Amino acid sequence: MGALLSAPPTEIRLKRAERVLVVSFGDGATFELPCEYLRVFSPSAEVRGHGLAEPLLVTGKQEVGISAVEQVGNYAVKLVFTDGHDTGLYSWRFLRELGEQRAVNWTRYLERCAAGK
Repeated sequence: MGALLSAPPTEIRLKRAERVLVVSFGDGATFELPCEYLRVFSPSAEVRGHGLAEPLLVTGKQEVGISAVEQVGNYAVKLVFTDGHDTGLYSWRFLRELGEQRAVNWTRYLERCAAGK
């Protein structure tokens, strides 16, 4: 399973108008990841912190888009967001995890927003 998680996507396609990044993998898994979701779950130190139990709560990103998708070596992409954020490297494994765990992650994010923490 570990090899599957780190296998590179077969396609990464940005739907700018819809503010969605489509990520497809060789095993047939395809995920439509909204820009807002990708932004608030950025793997950057700015969001993840150092040793935090949960990432920092980032809000107000409903209208954020992605202006560029830049491949980094053979293991990740750097997403450049329209709000200027561009420091997170999204590894193939992380993109897959975001896709597979989207429902759980988003529910938890909405709960945190409602609680203000």
